[in-house]
Amino acid sequence: MPVGVDDDGRLPMPWLAEPLGQALRLTTAHALLLHAGLPNGQFELAMALSQAWLCETDAAPCGRCKACRQVRQRTHPDHRVVVPDALRVAFDWLSEDDPLLRSGAKPSRELRVEQVRAAIEWSQRSAGARGVRALVLHPGDALNHAAANALLKTLEEPPGGLRIVLTSHDPERLLPTLRSRVQRVRVPLPQREVALAWLRQQGVEEGAAMLAMAGGSAVEALAMAGEGIDAQRLAAIPAQLARGDGAALAGLALPRVVDLLLKLAHDAMAVAAAGPPRFYGARHLSRPIGIEPLQRWRDELLRAARHDEHPWNAALLVDALVTNGARCWSVPQGATVGRAGHSLHSSG
Repeated sequence: MPVGVDDDGRLPMPWLAEPLGQALRLTTAHALLLHAGLPNGQFELAMALSQAWLCETDAAPCGRCKACRQVRQRTHPDHRVVVPDALRVAFDWLSEDDPLLRSGAKPSRELRVEQVRAAIEWSQRSAGARGVRALVLHPGDALNHAAANALLKTLEEPPGGLRIVLTSHDPERLLPTLRSRVQRVRVPLPQREVALAWLRQQGVEEGAAMLAMAGGSAVEALAMAGEGIDAQRLAAIPAQLARGDGAALAGLALPRVVDLLLKLAHDAMAVAAAGPPRFYGARHLSRPIGIEPLQRWRDELLRAARHDEHPWNAALLVDALVTNGARCWSVPQGATVGRAGHSLHSSG
């Protein structure tokens, strides 16, 4: 998965140009934190920034020089990228003899202390001709407590020539002692027309509904499209759920199902309070029976979200969430149609 500035000097996402320029102007900062509240190209920006630090030209990052290409291909000796094992799998960064393939264990979603210590040891070796080393930690939110503490001394007193870049969705989740050692660069969401144009370039033609559901994040909208979600599927969810039918959610991973239902609960509460919906189009939403049932359903969804990576039975959980959500639109009488068309009787 090569990422960063391409051979023509183009960023993968046009809205990254401004924060990249801001980061490059922080010439005295040895550690930067690239942050946005939603997926917004933080990793791609970190890779482009690494290219700029190691680029062999004055037009850094040029994308064409040997160093820029090596960074993109992850073969530069003075460049290191540390990500959780789950992302190494997602990025297809596993070699044929990778221990992770032999272990059979579920890949970790954390940045572990062993990974950080190995990166610190690497950073203490002599750098190449340019005297610069670049370390990317993505996402910084995934640092467990031990890993974050192990990183503190290197952030405070980095070896000569070391530049560090972390990414984050929520800097407040990081240790205060870590936050105090980095300079922040915010990655703003793209303007709507820029985001829609970029989505069209990626093959997402009906991007408006997807972008709204993603809260303005074109990166998240593209991820949803990759999961088989489109505008028609999103439009079907409110009416189907009001009937106790979860067909539009079939085949989606549990975290995505919970996310879509939480956004529906948000919009339904807005409609119940005579406000405008944010995620689903108003024409797709009917008025629920009241705020209190929606609050109870939202609380149930939030509990599910805390454990969505380790459910006992995802299909049964989705069925229960759909059935209980349907009660917010009409008081069940007898049986309600569930996920697979089975009769689900309410106890009151």
